[in-house]
Amino acid sequence: MKPKYQLRLIQKEDNPQMATVIRKVMEEFGAIGEGYSVNDPEVDEMFEAYDQVNARYYVICEGERILGGGGIAALEGETNKVCELKKMYFYPELRGLGWGKKMLLQCLEDGRELGYEQCYLETVARMEGANILYQKLGFKKLDHAMGNTGHSSCESWYVMDLN
Repeated sequence: MKPKYQLRLIQKEDNPQMATVIRKVMEEFGAIGEGYSVNDPEVDEMFEAYDQVNARYYVICEGERILGGGGIAALEGETNKVCELKKMYFYPELRGLGWGKKMLLQCLEDGRELGYEQCYLETVARMEGANILYQKLGFKKLDHAMGNTGHSSCESWYVMDLN
């Protein structure tokens, strides 16, 4: 029997659904407006943005329906040894089922394979479940942002050594 949900690499035809996931989740958490990743140009072209040798982006789907996604890419404005966990958002029905942990562990494994030494992420404190997950998996809280993401409205920053 095929599992209900599947984690797989993003495909070009996933772009519209993934953009909707990102926008709906960001709206749910009040992360709309200047300084949030919802405004990044890549939101509508996630496949193209991550279709490069130093990046990966995954979706979680139920059949043809995309329920969430997340990925890694080089952290803008840092050395090429630091990746960023990017655009990891799930619809509420997927949360609490262990998919965040699976997605994050896959991204960290990919980061190591791609030669990154650290993984950075930024989020908002009101995404409480995500913040708890990051800390449980070993991310250390920072008191400042790294890189140049343009996400000035985020106030929670984390880093993990991948070695």
